[in-house]
Amino acid sequence: MADCVFCDIVAGRSPASLEYEDEEILAFPDIYPKAPVHLLIIPKRHIESVTTLAPEDAPLVGRLVLTAKQIGESRGLAERGYRLALHCGPEGGQVVYHLHLHFLAGRRDERKVERR
Repeated sequence: MADCVFCDIVAGRSPASLEYEDEEILAFPDIYPKAPVHLLIIPKRHIESVTTLAPEDAPLVGRLVLTAKQIGESRGLAERGYRLALHCGPEGGQVVYHLHLHFLAGRRDERKVERR
């Protein structure tokens, strides 16, 4: 996809410090982190947004979440916890129009949330 910064990273045209890579997925630090650990987990194939997902993309989306789980475990964050976020469209906060999962950790949410 022309003019997609994440496609440029996938193609090796833009640098990124890779945290994870396999045949379908990349993970790398967000350049504007919102938490001490803020990674972006992306499919290598260009998918614009959640709104453009097709039923056949379900396995890939599942792999994005399982990759986040693997990263959390490998970094020793599984017990302490982390947050996953998908932004969708301009009012949902999406800035780069290439599907990406935010992995955020290292900062406790100040809201009191009771564990059930």
